[in-house]
Amino acid sequence: MDLGIAGRKAIVCASSRGLGRACARALAEAGCEVTLNGRDPKKLEAAAAEIRNITGAKIVTVAADVSTAEGQAALLAACPQPDILVNNNSGPPMRDFRELTRAQMIDGVIANMVVAVELIQKVIDPMAQRHFGRIVNITSGSVKMPLAGLDLSSGARAGLTAFLAGVARTVAEKNVTINNLLPGAFDTDRLRGVLSKTAEQKGKSITVVAADRIATIPARRFGDPAEFGAACAFLCSAQAGYITGQNLLIDGGTFNGAF
Repeated sequence: MDLGIAGRKAIVCASSRGLGRACARALAEAGCEVTLNGRDPKKLEAAAAEIRNITGAKIVTVAADVSTAEGQAALLAACPQPDILVNNNSGPPMRDFRELTRAQMIDGVIANMVVAVELIQKVIDPMAQRHFGRIVNITSGSVKMPLAGLDLSSGARAGLTAFLAGVARTVAEKNVTINNLLPGAFDTDRLRGVLSKTAEQKGKSITVVAADRIATIPARRFGDPAEFGAACAFLCSAQAGYITGQNLLIDGGTFNGAF
């Protein structure tokens, strides 16, 4: 399918690896000019080189922490008028909520809620004026099915979801959409980190812990990041203009519910 976004300019936050990288690649494959972002310059440039080689797309890199005002300014200096914004940021590490300090809670809310809102504030009106905008927020399946130990991540991302639910309806008539992608267990560095932590706590091997986790997924496997990237690219497509304010759960059927 031609997604109708060739030539569009996209910003994908935290895209040097994992699900962000998969989204960036899918948008590049659709013909977008993509601005990649990450905090590690070497990993960022490696990701950019790979995506350029595979897709031939124009790829710009911004090594910065988008949780800071300086990082956001650098991102928007590199891509002043994005047509597409994919918000993404790593979540807090797994930790018992009793251990969380106030500073850690504030940092988690800033990283997984406030930053996305700030970036949307900066790009949404120009998108509305151009009558095209696609905003996709990578949140988490834990928004619908919270996991103990990831309470801060779940809470901050749920807050972002509720915050933007009303905002999405205010710009729909301008062909600007805001949607959320809720990943379940995808084969990423973050998942491997969680499995490693669980294995350490339970005194089991990572192989056993991974098998136990897979057994809870009806699809009986972890997700491929490329699948996630394809879903993101579709939500950014010209054909997705009638989809807004939605939460697309991509978890292999883990969440056992009809709604």
